[in-house]
Amino acid sequence: MAGPAWGPPRLDGFILTERLGSGTYATVYKAYAKKDTREVVAIKCVAKKSLNKASVENLLTEIEILKGIRHPHIVQLKDFQWDSDNIYLIMEFCAGGDLSRFIHTRRILPEKVARVFMQQLASALQFLHERNISHLDLKPQNILLSSLEKPHLKLAGTLALHSTCLPGTRSTCSVAPHYTWPPRWCVSGSTMPVWTSGPWGSSCTPPFASRSFSELEEKIRSNRVIELPLRPPLSRDCRDLLQRLLERDPNRRISFQDFFAHPWVDLEHMPSRESLARATALVVQAVKKDQDGEAAAALSLYCQALDFFVPALHYEVDAQRKEAIKAKVRQYVSRAEELKAIVSSSNQALLKQGTSARDLLREMARDKPRLLAALEVASAATAKEEEAGGEQDALDLYQHGLGELLVLLAAEPPGRRRELLHTEVQNLMARAEYLKEQVKVPPSLSLSLALMLSHLAAAQCGPVPISRCLSPLRCLYVPQMRESHWATETLDKEGLSESVRSSCTLQ
Repeated sequence: MAGPAWGPPRLDGFILTERLGSGTYATVYKAYAKKDTREVVAIKCVAKKSLNKASVENLLTEIEILKGIRHPHIVQLKDFQWDSDNIYLIMEFCAGGDLSRFIHTRRILPEKVARVFMQQLASALQFLHERNISHLDLKPQNILLSSLEKPHLKLAGTLALHSTCLPGTRSTCSVAPHYTWPPRWCVSGSTMPVWTSGPWGSSCTPPFASRSFSELEEKIRSNRVIELPLRPPLSRDCRDLLQRLLERDPNRRISFQDFFAHPWVDLEHMPSRESLARATALVVQAVKKDQDGEAAAALSLYCQALDFFVPALHYEVDAQRKEAIKAKVRQYVSRAEELKAIVSSSNQALLKQGTSARDLLREMARDKPRLLAALEVASAATAKEEEAGGEQDALDLYQHGLGELLVLLAAEPPGRRRELLHTEVQNLMARAEYLKEQVKVPPSLSLSLALMLSHLAAAQCGPVPISRCLSPLRCLYVPQMRESHWATETLDKEGLSESVRSSCTLQ
């Protein structure tokens, strides 16, 4: 029943507390269930006296729609009640507030964050569109966040069937003036929700922000192209989507289908519970092609799988499962890098089974002239070692080549090439050490080889300045060397995404 005019109403089974927000027809309160669970909910209280006949019909339609839908990015209606004064919609509670407040407290959202939010919004809109349902008041204030720590968008606001939103029925379309789309009234199959997706995607700035109603009306009626601000800089895909969303002419505005398929939205690769299953299915195909010797097909499938592993990692919340997925992804990235070198190589012998690690390293070093030159010096040392009386010259070449390779190894980012380079340096040092035992070498060269071997074999944390050990070589920095170091290294989501893109782009 209703409470005092100055406080929240009373409702059986719930304790209503602070007011979360209010509008023309309703006020929303935070509430606790009186049950043992003490579940937190949001209760939307609609005053009956504020409703006309059309408003009552709209509210009943909205309740009927919300009762029949469940989507991770649409606020859930848990129950509804009524008394003599109010109608109560008991809704899912979203602790993160609304998107407008979230953006204003941060002033601006990074594009990568805005893209994830846009994917979630697009997912909800697609779900509604497929069920012939329209959202009639899409704006940042009606987009809620599940939490502030790990926010997920939850679409709230007025829903209606397309059939109730016919040409000329303006009373059913309660869009905020600053977000009004031209023309203002609804059209069957309207692109209105697509139009209103644009403003909040551009830092929550309404396209018709004005200081007065007369200025607002002039902007709405104008035919001038809506220009995007130059700051902050946006990617080409993001700018293209916003411009197509904010097209005044509904016949030229981006359609729902094109919006959902746009590369910046990319709903296909949106983080979801299906991401891991799709990635796994593609990996199974990739392994089969790899075993059959079809390198190009295997590479393509590995890359497609990795495109799904990245959103799968974003979606996974269990720390142990996430680490297990990362470990598998590193293996697939490593194999994709190998296949990339093989497929892009002009050396057809590499396409045969049993390709050596050294041949793979050479192919993967084709875009690094300095690394390729150092490997050539090492090969010359190996060849000189085979010649009679060439031991001393071979040692000199080993020293020169290894000194260069250690510098390059220190600067090499994590990846398959670094693994191969690490192995090659270990092999070359072992050969040089063996050769040193066979010939009489100067003390300085012996010390150089001993220092290089000890620092390469040591499992240190962080780079080790060899200059501290007074090596006669130039100051070298040997990176941390662990057995299978890349397989145990923590790879963040951005680094993983970059590794995927790098592995799947042929030089």
